[in-house]
Amino acid sequence: MRAVVQCVSEASVSVEGAEVGRIGRGYLILLGVGHGDGEAQAERLWEKIRKMRVFEDEMGKTNLSLADIEGDVLVVSQFTLFANCKKGNRPSFTDAAAPAEAKRLYEYFVSLARRDVPQVGTGIFGAMMDVELVNRGPFTLCLDTDNL
Repeated sequence: MRAVVQCVSEASVSVEGAEVGRIGRGYLILLGVGHGDGEAQAERLWEKIRKMRVFEDEMGKTNLSLADIEGDVLVVSQFTLFANCKKGNRPSFTDAAAPAEAKRLYEYFVSLARRDVPQVGTGIFGAMMDVELVNRGPFTLCLDTDNL
């Protein structure tokens, strides 16, 4: 699994002009599922994200976790995180999981977030989405379960 985690002041996602998810301060997580990913990868990734201390404390140091700031989470499916751009000019997405399995694991990841975070928003899996955010910091991290 791969995730781009952005600290945000606020974020939202819309489908066909209708807002389907919105959060305040917290994380926007763009989530990609690859071949061979399963529940173990989702759990490991969520635990890493949940416990990261990347929010500033009163001294301006990144010492606070999502729970410490009572932050929100917005999870948006993003199969393009598995793009392979080695050949030609058109990315290949063959490293991304099949849609049915990716959706299952995306929903599982969201359920893990909802277990720990009161406010969790989502996009719509497989839809063309417009994502808006105010990136705080800016602070953006790229995580891959192969490297956690």
